[in-house]
Amino acid sequence: MPTTPELVEQLATTLKARGQFMATAESCTGGLIAGACTDLSGSSDWFERGFVTYSNAAKCEMLGVPAALIEAHGAVSEPVARAMAAGAVVNAHAHWSVAVTGIAGPTGGSADKPVGTVWFGWATPTGVFTERQHFGGDRTAIRQATVAHALAGLLQRLAHP
Repeated sequence: MPTTPELVEQLATTLKARGQFMATAESCTGGLIAGACTDLSGSSDWFERGFVTYSNAAKCEMLGVPAALIEAHGAVSEPVARAMAAGAVVNAHAHWSVAVTGIAGPTGGSADKPVGTVWFGWATPTGVFTERQHFGGDRTAIRQATVAHALAGLLQRLAHP
């Protein structure tokens, strides 16, 4: 897999060529995806904004995630990742978004949602797509793997809109 900076370069090239923008909606990564994107000089040409929605209230207030979804499924779930991605596109006026919600640990895991569980959402012009992954390692490793997977997933969807 390409490195995170390589993925960002590819995203930048693709989005700039299309005159399009992306946004992020992050929980477990706390802004690391947006940070990786804005590490690249000139990112304002293709990166619109990032939402760090660590709390449930932030997910509801900033992204429009219905509180009932969180109550019914938990913050780390497919419906919440889907709503986060959709909310990021709408609230950022962007063309694309990536959303992540997960359990980076070392605390917070459960039998059905162990540490390392991450739900991803990608909002595209043709719909919202979700995926669950489980990453091993410590908190740092889980968060780094999440950033790389989020960016690679967005790049994949940009290649096949």
